[in-house]
Amino acid sequence: MNAYRVLARPVLFSLDPERAHGLTLDILAWASRNRWLREWVSQVASIPRLPVSVFGLDFPNPLGLAAGMDKNGVAAPMWPALGFGFSELGGVTWHGQPGNPRPRLFRIPAEEAIINRMGFNNEGARALSARLADWRARGAWPAHPVGINLGKSKITPLEAAADDYLASFRELWPLADFFVVNVSSPNTPNLRQLQDRRELDQILASLQSANASLASPLGAHPKPVLVKVAPDLSWEALDEVLEVSLARNLAGIVATNTTVTRPGTQDPLIGRIHQETGGLSGRPLHTRSTEVIRHIHRQVGRRLPIIGVGGITTAEEAWEKVTAGASLLQMYSALVFHGPGIVCGIVDELRSRAAGAAWEDVVGSASGRN
Repeated sequence: MNAYRVLARPVLFSLDPERAHGLTLDILAWASRNRWLREWVSQVASIPRLPVSVFGLDFPNPLGLAAGMDKNGVAAPMWPALGFGFSELGGVTWHGQPGNPRPRLFRIPAEEAIINRMGFNNEGARALSARLADWRARGAWPAHPVGINLGKSKITPLEAAADDYLASFRELWPLADFFVVNVSSPNTPNLRQLQDRRELDQILASLQSANASLASPLGAHPKPVLVKVAPDLSWEALDEVLEVSLARNLAGIVATNTTVTRPGTQDPLIGRIHQETGGLSGRPLHTRSTEVIRHIHRQVGRRLPIIGVGGITTAEEAWEKVTAGASLLQMYSALVFHGPGIVCGIVDELRSRAAGAAWEDVVGSASGRN
């Protein structure tokens, strides 16, 4: 019996989606403060190991939590206990902000999809920094790599975007294992313009310069910096992002963010939800995000490792992304529809499929490049 589907999901789905999300995070935040509870959850989850090393970091398994679930890091210690091999907190902006007006989160159960126009609602980079420092002081730091997704504050004009990202980056640099530059959310006005070559290069140049200067006095390596791309880019525009990323020595690409396109439907109820503005995530995104992953891997191979995200609900879909070129994976929407038990189930199946093969040989094996 899937206890989540039988017991928890009916309760959560009776609530407004954003209220259900908040309740879930409140429970996980409470559990995060109890070491014994975290350990018990970890034992119950029976987390399978599938070690993977990517951009200089060691991951206990390749399936991570995508950005958006825990913007303020309130449940950071619980994500490894639930079986995730890494977590990406945020998106966080330099200035705390409430996000877009409600309602701004919509479920589509028949498609196992979500539309959101949250708008980077978060407490700000300094608040996240203080919370993460507190987790570390408590001895509750997550036992897996922690990434931070950086967004642009809504009040910051596009021409000052580089400084906005840089302020958050400097504040959080000592605490994160890697960073993801989010220039592809559809929910902040004109943000996707920052994927254009000139604007993106300015942001990445600023961050990488600071990255080197922060690492040098410590005798440390610069932190891995990745960029998250939209699934709606043309191949030509995506290739420009790859060129800039290589030129600026980025560690990798996150593919993909949510999409502004909608699948066709004959269902009038689903059609009405599709009319809501915002980014679509979940199962309908799987095919396009996998196409983007395959294109990136064919273009750059292992020079830019890929974190594949978008529509993973089964081990087969996860495996498809890996063989298309993703070294790591992320999920979020599937948790809403299937519960946390899906994490260990997918990792266990990936381990079975990869048995006898080196992970790096599996990655991209169906992309046509290997």
